[in-house]
Amino acid sequence: MLEDDLTVTTRDQDGVAIIDLVGDVTTFAEDKINNAYREVTNTGARFVLLNFRQNDYINSAGIAILIGIVTEVNRNNQKLAVSGLSQHFQKIFRMVGLAQYADIYQTEEEALSGFDRFRG
Repeated sequence: MLEDDLTVTTRDQDGVAIIDLVGDVTTFAEDKINNAYREVTNTGARFVLLNFRQNDYINSAGIAILIGIVTEVNRNNQKLAVSGLSQHFQKIFRMVGLAQYADIYQTEEEALSGFDRFRG
């Protein structure tokens, strides 16, 4: 049986709200991820980074959660990026269309630099 094996924390770095996801993104992660996203949105975040730096597994329920986040990001006129995905999950993000709505970076540092082009 799957179990809740995800730690979600938030932090701000140079005006980017970073949501760190450590562990597996499955159906059990929904409340944690959505709560973290709401928290950074309620503080006025325009730029959101999902940092998958220590992530080994994302199942279909996890993908569905992330699609929900993408929908909210677009609704709230925010900019979303992801970092730290394995090559395998980068490919899956592209296959399911998430890469159309979130820039994918190898590292957190690259993602933070990527947001610079949207700052006015």
